[in-house]
Amino acid sequence: MGGGMTAGSRDVVVAIDGGNSKTDVLIVSRDGRVLGRSRGPGASPQNIGVDASVRALEELVLEALRGAGLPDERPFAAHTSAYLAGLDFPQEEAILHAALAARGWSETLIVGNDTLALLRAGSSDGTGVAVVCGAGINGAGVSADGREHRFPALGKISGDWGGGYRLGEEALWWAVRAEDGRGPGTALRTAVAAHFQASSVLEVVQRLHFEELHSDAIHGLCPLLFAVAAGGDEVAQEVVGRFVEEVAVLVAVILRRLELTEEAPEVVLGGGVLTGVGAQVIAEIERRCLKVAPRAAIRVVDVAPVVGAALFALDTIGAPDTAKAALKAATRRV
Repeated sequence: MGGGMTAGSRDVVVAIDGGNSKTDVLIVSRDGRVLGRSRGPGASPQNIGVDASVRALEELVLEALRGAGLPDERPFAAHTSAYLAGLDFPQEEAILHAALAARGWSETLIVGNDTLALLRAGSSDGTGVAVVCGAGINGAGVSADGREHRFPALGKISGDWGGGYRLGEEALWWAVRAEDGRGPGTALRTAVAAHFQASSVLEVVQRLHFEELHSDAIHGLCPLLFAVAAGGDEVAQEVVGRFVEEVAVLVAVILRRLELTEEAPEVVLGGGVLTGVGAQVIAEIERRCLKVAPRAAIRVVDVAPVVGAALFALDTIGAPDTAKAALKAATRRV
């Protein structure tokens, strides 16, 4: 693991949150100060492979260290907390753990699914339920006695519906069918064409087919879907209603499996989709969750999930509560 801890490395931790679309790294001091940070593209080992994931993560860690003015002598830190999308099964966690441990970043290392980092970021103590919706959707829960309940997030084969990409696909699907007569009229038709500065939805389809538009552009239709629904369009509202129900179902199943329905659990909502849907959609999710657990506290996370990874790291090294409070206060979104 290198030549032993240096004075500087004893006092810092490395925190990583790696989603499907972006990866955040923080270098945090024992007293909760953010010393360095970096951001890069998604580095999920499920998407790009373990070797490519580790290389990408190391580049971001080194960049954050340089930003902190810290040496790159290994080990860099007392502890590394790495929470990534795509770690859905224990064997995936074990494989990535071994690959990262071989890099010698820190004396200790924990890897886990990124939904757990969201829960730690948004809850008071890391217990409760978290639902993340970015490119995909997933949920996880942790009870006060340490029991966990999670879902694999592998797309349709694992029962998922409602990630940002899928919602964008729904917007496009209904727009196409409105234009060609197979479906009901909807404001999505003109909105989708306008979004891509196209004369018709068929032109959008052709540009996607001939790869003049990257398929990732479909994800960009997700905010449009919610905007059209907020404007009163019935077709868009039906899709958004299904999304609300899916989020509420994830929460309800976890609450029941962990026997939290009679407790006062914290329910944390996060990810690019859920942080951008607006108060009306969140209120409807809350209403449905409270039917299952009337004393639950539902909130949208107000710090980035990488802060949850950093809080886990501070937990591990025994940092004081004042350090964790300072970190959350300094990184809270306004």
